Amino acid sequence: MKFTQLLQPQNIRQGVICSSKKRMLEMVGRIITEQAGIEDLDDIQCFENLFAREKLGNTAIGNGVAMPRARLPKGDKPIALFLQLETPIDYDAPDHREVDLIFAVMIPEVLCASYSKILAELSEKLTEKSLCKRLRMAKSAVEIWQIFEYADNHSELIEQPPA
Repeated sequence: MKFTQLLQPQNIRQGVICSSKKRMLEMVGRIITEQAGIEDLDDIQCFENLFAREKLGNTAIGNGVAMPRARLPKGDKPIALFLQLETPIDYDAPDHREVDLIFAVMIPEVLCASYSKILAELSEKLTEKSLCKRLRMAKSAVEIWQIFEYADNHSELIEQPPA
């Protein structure tokens, strides 16, 4: 799956100021709730699902990138959000690196099983140094979208980690 099949331009935030992992998860929950348009879904519920998933295992994937993910109790399509943070935050990452790029995904419970491989593929792409460098240098949400479009259409040009 391509980034641009999961992410929508209106769900990209550039230069986000965030003080902690918890505040970031709260922000993600709030934005996803607004975008989901699901009746009876609130930002507290989204945050709690993200936070509970984080307790099961850290979602930092390396190279200053995190991919928080959780289940949506309702809905029929996943919702993704990308945040480029102004300054990195402590994320308790296994590589001990602070995180400044966040690709959050919430998936309806009925689709979770079919998305595990897709999320693994996307997380691998997200840690590629050339892509991360371009995402960090982006100066607008439009530019970030264009970087994802380019990555989707030229995946063979993105650095692949050694096997």
